[in-house]
Formats: sequence, structure tokens, C-alpha cells
Amino acid sequence: MPAFFVGPSIGYDEVLRSLAARGNIMITAIPLTIIPLILFNAIGFAIGGDPWVNVLFGVTMVSGMRWNVTLGDLMILLAIVLLFFETLRSARPVLTSTITNHIVSTILLIVYIVEFIVVPVAANSLFFALTVIALFDVVAGFTISIRTAQRDISLGHGIDGAV
Repeated sequence: MPAFFVGPSIGYDEVLRSLAARGNIMITAIPLTIIPLILFNAIGFAIGGDPWVNVLFGVTMVSGMRWNVTLGDLMILLAIVLLFFETLRSARPVLTSTITNHIVSTILLIVYIVEFIVVPVAANSLFFALTVIALFDVVAGFTISIRTAQRDISLGHGIDGAV
């Protein structure tokens, strides 16, 4: 049995508020772009060297050419998919967890930048691409949240301008 029922009379924001009242909402304050960072560090430091160019599997295309998929390709794909979901999360109603998510995303971007500059394992094009994806997360999150808040403010007024 689910913890809450979403019926026709309960909207997304009511569900979020009910979760927030129970304390389960803080997990949404963690940005999804932390997952590629954790995976990169776990794999990079465990294996060492440059494991991102290792071919995992290949697919023969109709043209006869072989497409080799590397670990780095899969890491970029994962980061882009997570960026998509993070962008969707930034479009929800503004709650405390949304603001916390933006703050943590900004801190995470700083961690990406510092690690790219300082850590030898992270000094490659794959980690730079992951850093750019984290930058897009921060910029898109703030932009979408601001636009959503502006829309909510403009929709709050009646026809005659009264609230």
C-alpha cells in the first residue's frame, strides 16, 4: 500500500507538501549530478590510469563500421539522463528543498571545478564534460526556478489586479 494516494483532487504540490511534513523531502535536495561524480571517483581511483577509454562492447552498424562503446561514453550518457531528470525537478513548485538543491548544486559545481584543476585522475576530457553538465544543472535550475516563480506571481492576480 503506498504511503499516500494521488487522486484527481490531490495535485503534485500537495503531495510534496505532505512528504515535506513527514520529513521525506530532503532526499530531493541532493542534486542528481552527484552520482556521476561519485562513480567517476570510485572507478577512477579504484582502477587507476585511464579506464574511460576501455571498450566495453561494440555494435556493427548497417554501414559495416563498428561502433565501440567505452566506459566514458556510458558515463556521459548517464550524466545527460540525470541532467534531464534534474531539470524536471527544478520545474516543480518552489519549496525549501528546491532552494537547498540549488545551493548544493552550486557547491557541487565548485567541487567539480576544483577536482578538475587539482586531481590528476580528473584531468581529462570526460571529467571536463561532466563539469560542464554540472554547470548546465546550476544555470538551468536557477533559470527555470526564477521563471516558474515569476509565472506563479503573475497568475496570483485576479482580472481586476486584486490578489
